[in-house]
Amino acid sequence: MNTSTTTTGIAASGTGAAASDSATVTRARGVERLVTGQATSDGAGVKLTRVLTQDLQRRLDPFLMLDAFGSDDPDDYIAGFPDHPHRGFETVTYMIAGRMLHRDSAGHEGLLENGGVQWMTAGRGVIHSEIPQQEHGVMEGFQLWLNLHSSEKMNAPWYRDFQNAQLPKVTTADGVAVTVIAGDSHGVRGAVTRERTQPLYLDLHLPRGARFAQPLPAGHNAFVYVYRGEVVVGGTSVPSQRMAVLANDPQADGVVIEAGADARVLLIAGRPLKEPIVQYGPFVMNTKDEIYQALSDFRDGRLGETAA
Repeated sequence: MNTSTTTTGIAASGTGAAASDSATVTRARGVERLVTGQATSDGAGVKLTRVLTQDLQRRLDPFLMLDAFGSDDPDDYIAGFPDHPHRGFETVTYMIAGRMLHRDSAGHEGLLENGGVQWMTAGRGVIHSEIPQQEHGVMEGFQLWLNLHSSEKMNAPWYRDFQNAQLPKVTTADGVAVTVIAGDSHGVRGAVTRERTQPLYLDLHLPRGARFAQPLPAGHNAFVYVYRGEVVVGGTSVPSQRMAVLANDPQADGVVIEAGADARVLLIAGRPLKEPIVQYGPFVMNTKDEIYQALSDFRDGRLGETAA
């Protein structure tokens, strides 16, 4: 791990803690637009919804993709994601329900289970697989792609998984249960931090009538994805299975989310890299020449070497 670009830690003191009322938002961001995801399939036929698509990469920089998957039909997920390459970004897989085994060419292996998170930095290149470890029942979760700065794209691969009990959590005075996957919320630091992109990744369980406020730097891009129930953000109703892209209001200092009934929501934000984005399938670089090099390295067996 390159500690100059990656700082990781478990905030044990925050796990299950009660929040202080320090999260004050004086002017909340509104909703710029609502986005409906696109039904598709990936891997060996896993059915999913692509929520953050390629046409939103510049608008939601540094985030490249968000996939939502969820089914109780094994035919929708059982084949999983056999060996495939990545270069130039990070993947964050959050498993709401189910069991998935990760193996990669850098020698990392981890079993992702209910409520757990897997964070992988592809860096200069990794080949990995994600295979379900169940033959029935529900499999539900999300995979987020987070871009790397040009100076970090050829760093050594890195991997860490967190079981649900290891993830920092906090409950607000309004009863909102917050899992802090990345960033800081209500005095609790998340499982992972990144210096350049400063990602915030929260899973919010809001009871009926609850209000949740989260400060956000004005220059950060942010979005909300509702996966249960319905919420109101900046006066706009956001129904289930919709993403709300938050407006970049230079005067706003955060976001306020309100729930008329029980709801579950992802809140994701980060500092944009403001660099060229060139993507070809599982490779995300800054120039076409770098993509050609990635393809050549993969073809010639030079991508996926063991991490240092």
